[in-house]
Amino acid sequence: MTDTHFGFERVDEKDKAQRVGEVFDRVAARYDLMNDLMSLGLHRLWKAFAVSVARVRAGERVLDVASGSGDLARTFAARGAEVLMTDINGAMLARGRDRTLDAGRLLPAVQCDAERLPFPDAHFDCVSVAFGLRNMTRKGAALAEMARVLRPGGRLLVLEFSRVWPPLQKAYDLYSFHVLPWLGGRVAGDAAAYRYLAESIRMHPAQPELAAMLQAAGLEDVEYFNLSGGVAAVHRGWKLG
Repeated sequence: MTDTHFGFERVDEKDKAQRVGEVFDRVAARYDLMNDLMSLGLHRLWKAFAVSVARVRAGERVLDVASGSGDLARTFAARGAEVLMTDINGAMLARGRDRTLDAGRLLPAVQCDAERLPFPDAHFDCVSVAFGLRNMTRKGAALAEMARVLRPGGRLLVLEFSRVWPPLQKAYDLYSFHVLPWLGGRVAGDAAAYRYLAESIRMHPAQPELAAMLQAAGLEDVEYFNLSGGVAAVHRGWKLG
């Protein structure tokens, strides 16, 4: 058996996607409300910053991986980009599709695994993934796939929870492992799902390690930007060859 982490638990690698899928099936209906509550609305500012450093222009092709409720996809589309949404989880993809329709936009959406993207090489100008990479079983394989579908001169943008500034760690742990599950239980009816969220953040690579993973996937000029003391970070890499 090849095992991997599911939060702090070790599970068979082939079972992780199903376990993660079950979590998001349960929380999809309250996903956006919980994002606002657990980040005090900061996730909106983080996403706005991610969009700004993506430098997407009208007419460019953008692939939004793990699109979820589609916040980045809708913003890219508002800038005139041709956006395609993907997610491995059908409930989350439906949530993103419905919110996009409510906003008066119709974007193509494909349910697929980020580790096996069903798109040709060198097809997109930008690939984005926001708060989805840490849930993927083989992050290196997913990053390599995202790099594969980028055209030369294209860029990959990763927005993800990361390592906080050390003086904030104690307060952040208290919030993550006590307040967050309590909120999940009261608002979403699922404390366990948000306990997994807190654990998955701790198991995700820190900023320098994730930067090295982007480089290993074939991206160059990789840099990252810490947000809110490192609670989240945006990584950007370019496909130059």
